[in-house]
Amino acid sequence: MRYVQLRAFHNVAICGGFSRAAEELRLTQPAISDQVRKLEEEYDVLLFNRHKKQVILTPTGERLLEITRRLFDNEQQALDLLSETRALRSGTLRIVADAAHHLLNILGTFRQRYPGVRITVRAGNTETIIESLYRYEADLGVIGSVPETRDFEHVHLSSAPIIAFVALHHPLAGEKVLTFDQLARHPLVFRERGSRTRAKLEEAASAAGTRLHPAIEAEGREAVREIVASGAGVGFVSAAEFGEDARLVAIPVAGTEGVRMDEALICLRERRNGKLVHAFFEVAGEAARP
Repeated sequence: MRYVQLRAFHNVAICGGFSRAAEELRLTQPAISDQVRKLEEEYDVLLFNRHKKQVILTPTGERLLEITRRLFDNEQQALDLLSETRALRSGTLRIVADAAHHLLNILGTFRQRYPGVRITVRAGNTETIIESLYRYEADLGVIGSVPETRDFEHVHLSSAPIIAFVALHHPLAGEKVLTFDQLARHPLVFRERGSRTRAKLEEAASAAGTRLHPAIEAEGREAVREIVASGAGVGFVSAAEFGEDARLVAIPVAGTEGVRMDEALICLRERRNGKLVHAFFEVAGEAARP
């Protein structure tokens, strides 16, 4: 087994095909195909199912990818350590957030200090954020609760109650506060399972003796917002994430006073000392201080 063979396999797996992997590595497609073929032949395994133009990992390929993700991530960390200044001038930082709102006061400061660093931010719920960090598909996560494991380090960002919200013309729009019993009599719009906000709301309602059932489930906070704005039901969100929207009215929910959404910036403990991660944590820590 040679390094170039593992590198070829890894790039085909994460790029989704031989052509894109060849472009990424600046090699020819036959060269990439030859390296992967030699790796498979040497160990008598099949790493990819090749059907027409589709390339799909086999179970063995998926397990190998988990290893090569760590291998090449460690390689990148070594490169960052050996070229610290360059990493902070031209690196890439990948963030998955349950709500980008919590990053707004951090991103501006970080960009001022490190204007050459490219940042990508994508949305996810608690489950997808944790999975992305474990699979080395993200460097940082913004999440509603810190996982109960020593695998992660975190910086606390904010704390806010869960609120309900409805369209301006909704029958509940004039209410000062809503009870779980009231909510149970109206169509509810929930996020997908895996959402921490949904889980905490359901737990609070159950403790009060009420079961809340969604009439509509939507993936992502923005989808819920648009559905609620259309008048289709009642949505729920952390008060810190509600923002300004003239189409919507926010209403407190009785029984959730002690239920807080504590947002935190997290990363794998083993990656905490990476230069870009360390720098972002510093800025986040400064922003979180009163």
